[in-house]
Amino acid sequence: MIAYPLLLLTSYQSNKKRSMISKMSHVSVYVLDQNSAYDFYVNKLGFEVKTDAPMGDEGRWLTVAPPDQSDLEITLMPIAEGMLFNKDTAAQMRTLVQNGTFGFGVFECKDIYATYEELTAKGVEFSKQPTKEFYGIEAVFKDDSGNWFSLGQK
Repeated sequence: MIAYPLLLLTSYQSNKKRSMISKMSHVSVYVLDQNSAYDFYVNKLGFEVKTDAPMGDEGRWLTVAPPDQSDLEITLMPIAEGMLFNKDTAAQMRTLVQNGTFGFGVFECKDIYATYEELTAKGVEFSKQPTKEFYGIEAVFKDDSGNWFSLGQK
């Protein structure tokens, strides 16, 4: 008699787990100008364009990804008055991003010293050269909008 309710509970729990979120497919990085961001992420960082499509009258859906990570797309989201932001909020967001106080992310590479040299030669601005830390080797750079990123090698 006790086994039947236990079986129902186990069945419910396993079905519940299957309906949970399984992964993230897109993440947004707010940018000041999509054309400039395209150049930075594609031509300087070497990312691949996943989607570049018009969206509405003046919008554009632009996603990129590192070449070895095709299952996560980075949406280069413009800070503009309209769907997401009113005029005041857009101005505040632009200031936060420009000042490097809003965006943050962590990228990984296989050879941080070679990657640092290549990106520096392409004009990427680093605020921290590759440095050995307790968690690995890390460098820090900003994109063309002001978002900063950690670049790590484990």
